[in-house]
This record gives sequence, C-alpha cells and structure tokens, in this order.
Amino acid sequence: MSNVKITLIKSLIGTKQDHRATVRGLGLRRLNSSSIVELTPAVTGMIDKVKYLLKIENNATK
Repeated sequence: MSNVKITLIKSLIGTKQDHRATVRGLGLRRLNSSSIVELTPAVTGMIDKVKYLLKIENNATK
C-alpha cells in the first residue's frame, strides 16, 4: 500500500458532526495540521467523504 499526506485546509466550523468525526479519525486536529496515512479502502472512503476540507499529496514517506 502507498502512503499519502493529508492536510486540513478548511475550518470544521459549520460542518456536519460526522464529518468532524471523520477528520479526527484521519488524525487531523486543527487547521493546517497534517497526517501521513496508509491508503487502504477504509481510509480512501474517509478521504472521499471530507475531501472538500483536505489537501491530498501523493508520494508521502513515513
């Protein structure tokens, strides 16, 4: 599996509660925080759900 770096670029204020929980599940806490995650089907679904809040970069290394 490959890794990807995700960064929270939009605020969670005004978003749905389950979208906030999804962002927390991806390991992001505050604006401009980043996390490197392994690309699994579960993580891909989480990213697709809140992609309007994120910046996704490929070729991330741990």
